[in-house]
Amino acid sequence: MNVYLFELKMYKKSIIIWSAAIAFWIIFYMAFYPLIGGEGVDFDSIMSKFPKEFSALFGINNDLPVSSVLGYFSLTFSMAQIPIAIQAANYGFSSLSIEERELTADFLLSKPIKRETIIISKFLAALTSLMIVNVFIWISSIVAINMFKGDNVVSFDYVYILLSSVIFFQLFFLSLGMAISVLIKKINSVLSFSMAFALGLYVVNSFALIFSSDVLGYISPYSHFNPSYILVEGHYHPIYTVISILVIIVSLFMSYFLYLRRNIHSL
Repeated sequence: MNVYLFELKMYKKSIIIWSAAIAFWIIFYMAFYPLIGGEGVDFDSIMSKFPKEFSALFGINNDLPVSSVLGYFSLTFSMAQIPIAIQAANYGFSSLSIEERELTADFLLSKPIKRETIIISKFLAALTSLMIVNVFIWISSIVAINMFKGDNVVSFDYVYILLSSVIFFQLFFLSLGMAISVLIKKINSVLSFSMAFALGLYVVNSFALIFSSDVLGYISPYSHFNPSYILVEGHYHPIYTVISILVIIVSLFMSYFLYLRRNIHSL
């Protein structure tokens, strides 16, 4: 029994749905740019009258006005990070808990397959699925910018750097979701956990932006891979990136060793 191929086949419908949904999300939001970009200075003038906390809440950076193509793409992409996070967290919470939830643990564990093979195969299948969706995120982002930029000249160098951060962003939610799933006795509703996890960390990021709090920024991956920061600076935030990588590594090791010792409930 090839667990990797079986799991990948199980993700097939999910991959199609999430790829289409996120790609549509990005293209749909970018389609409004010609209306905003056409107003140019007037729109930026209106935004400048709002409190800085309001601008911070939406990740609006003074160095990257919303009337610019990349400024508007930054706002669009920051919103697209929410479904990206929900999908990755959903895979993380479900991959190791599905056998207990659907009472199929007896079937899987009765096969001549080591637990090490099971967890590695499940992780690789989830990662492969996320990478496929990632390809559509790249394509839809580049297509959307080119479709709606009008006569504006756009340098894609920083856009590529932002898009390259998606895999780390996905891994953060995937790995931490897996770790939490083996710590919790039973997860009855994966989607509820995933949405609460993704939206909760988004709220933390919002407070971090409003109050300019580095401490809260350390907690949320939305802060670690802030689109406006990357598109302005042209690189990841050094400290936040290290924190994300450490969380990913520790979470994967926790998932691996706890799963090997977990008393898996079955029929």
